[in-house]
Amino acid sequence: MAQFFRAKASSSKGKTIELAVESMDHQGRGVAKHQGKVCFVDGALAGERVKAQIQQDKSKLIIAKTIKLQQSSEHRVNPFCEHYNECGGCQLQHLAHTEQLNAKQQALSKLFAKFAKAEQLPWQASIESEPTHYRRAARIACFYDKQSQQLKVGFRSAKSKHIVDIKKCDVLSTPFANSLEKLRVALNSNKVYSSVSHVQLCDADNGQYLLLRHTKPINESHKEKFASLFSEDNWHLLWDDAKQPIHYEVLPNYLVADLAFEFKLSNFIQVNRAVNEKMLLQAQTWLLLKEDDQVLDLFCGIGNFSLLMAKQANRVIGVEGSESSVAMAKQNAHTNKISNVQFFCSDLTTPLAGAQWFCDTLNVLLLDPSRTGAYEILQQMPLQQFEKVLYVSCDPVTLARDSALLLQAGFEIRKIGLMNMFPHTGHIETMALFQRR
Repeated sequence: MAQFFRAKASSSKGKTIELAVESMDHQGRGVAKHQGKVCFVDGALAGERVKAQIQQDKSKLIIAKTIKLQQSSEHRVNPFCEHYNECGGCQLQHLAHTEQLNAKQQALSKLFAKFAKAEQLPWQASIESEPTHYRRAARIACFYDKQSQQLKVGFRSAKSKHIVDIKKCDVLSTPFANSLEKLRVALNSNKVYSSVSHVQLCDADNGQYLLLRHTKPINESHKEKFASLFSEDNWHLLWDDAKQPIHYEVLPNYLVADLAFEFKLSNFIQVNRAVNEKMLLQAQTWLLLKEDDQVLDLFCGIGNFSLLMAKQANRVIGVEGSESSVAMAKQNAHTNKISNVQFFCSDLTTPLAGAQWFCDTLNVLLLDPSRTGAYEILQQMPLQQFEKVLYVSCDPVTLARDSALLLQAGFEIRKIGLMNMFPHTGHIETMALFQRR
């Protein structure tokens, strides 16, 4: 039988093209057009002309990387980190810090116009922190290179599993910023530490914590030797073999107003201390809760919003899918002597029918979901019973998508503002207040 072969289209990958960058997207990439396709260009800023190398050429779009500047933006600056071109942690160090929020706000406005058909947004002043040394928690990747017989310690490069050895990181809080080289030396002081797969850092309000995850047993004497290398730092060293529970002599905590939030390093916390505190206080100000208000806090975590809201409201119900976070939220309520809050563990992607935590007297809804958003639960929720909805988002696309549901349900956007939780990165954190028309 005769066989027919279709000629394979020639790939454009690797080719160099010249682009006029028109704007920036919500990931911090330049946006241009080339032969009828939209181009997303890493390392390019709005208003620039660049030569870019094609990384992917798809039917409707091109993904490219800047290789040469032909005309620079007035807002382009030199990155402050020597690892910037390799490390995947930051994406916007080449854009002046004062302009990063403007670019993010413009990108979010476009997403709202596209998904929610909302053109004019009531923007409020952004919440900001210091542009460096803002990150109190981070995970450091480790990989034993058999060829060099050394443990690589650092962050992964962009879109790759390759680990970039980091000497210092000025994004990390001050106690950790200059300690990465010391950590590398300590981990390479004995081959027994080669089984460490990652190190988790946390600069809590009550001390610095260092958690080492290891895949093979490490005896107590070697743990003590490792700890001795950091004795002058007075850090809390923890070891995790994924088999035994992690032993905490003292749980890490952070303070907001007159509340103390304890957590374990497996629990989610906001990594920017200053922005988290300002965010919570802004939520209080925007909601203006009354003594008879009943608040439903979905994706409540360890009670970050719930406990502060309970200081003003009649009642707060917090719901979270992580059992360990719910346990910690209950403990935090007890520690802070707050009795008008209840916490439930529930998968918020499952049907709402029969949920023991829901009742028709709840009149204020607070959402703080992961990047996947809150679409599933909002579709099921009887939104007509709520007077206000406060949405705290870490993903601009899912926020714009979910906002369309709220607008269709009879709400209007009263306030919206960025929270610069991650300066120098493409991450966009947003708070939006919806009120029934």
